[in-house]
Amino acid sequence: MVVLFVGIALVTAIAIYFFVKPENVAIDAHTVDGVQEQTITVKGGYNPAEIRLKKGIPARLTFFRDETTSCSEEIVFPDFGIRRMLPAFENTVIEIFPDEAGTHEFACGMNMLHGKLIVE
Repeated sequence: MVVLFVGIALVTAIAIYFFVKPENVAIDAHTVDGVQEQTITVKGGYNPAEIRLKKGIPARLTFFRDETTSCSEEIVFPDFGIRRMLPAFENTVIEIFPDEAGTHEFACGMNMLHGKLIVE
């Protein structure tokens, strides 16, 4: 019986981990010297995964890749024509100019990890 209950608990935990998405809360980038700045940690996903930016103000996104998995080694911003490698355990700065309001998605090179820039 113990083995059965442990097995059911493990299957349930795995199902929740892979199929229940936590609700993302958009984080407002802070402005320093006229540039919007936000640091994003890359570890099994992007944290924060949703960043709110103001239209018409340059933005500097600093990605810290806190892992070595191959999926997260590249980041792609299709709406901005940006594709960059993210070295493990280093900061990578990406500068963009959000001149169009709306939602601009970004993802890893394998399109498995996702994030959003919400420009208002």
